[in-house]
Amino acid sequence: MLLVADTNILISFFNERSTAREFATSSSLELCSPRFALQEINKYKQDILESFSLSDAQFSFILKLMNSVVQFVETEQYKHFLSRAIRVCPDTNDIDFFALALKFDCPVWSNDKKLTKQSKIRIVSTGDLLGLLK
Repeated sequence: MLLVADTNILISFFNERSTAREFATSSSLELCSPRFALQEINKYKQDILESFSLSDAQFSFILKLMNSVVQFVETEQYKHFLSRAIRVCPDTNDIDFFALALKFDCPVWSNDKKLTKQSKIRIVSTGDLLGLLK
């Protein structure tokens, strides 16, 4: 199953007990995300280190693991879907995720309930995946 993973899902990847990380590394899922999500992760690196009690080395290792299971896509590859995503997405911070979902015709993996306030893009929560994959 192909999914667009939002930044919060990717950040939860740093939690060793995270169901998101377990799912992300399973062979049942194929994940993609806008490349700028990596910039967001690096922007919040210090918060991630503190929240999950990680060292810099652990952070780097997990980031490498993430890069091996998530295809990070350049804006250029989905820019033609941005105008449609702007009309559909209920949160301006998530437009790129919606554009990528439109490009690949797949759901967005997010636990943000606000994103479900539209009917064009399927939003799949971690709980939804738990029911589908276990």
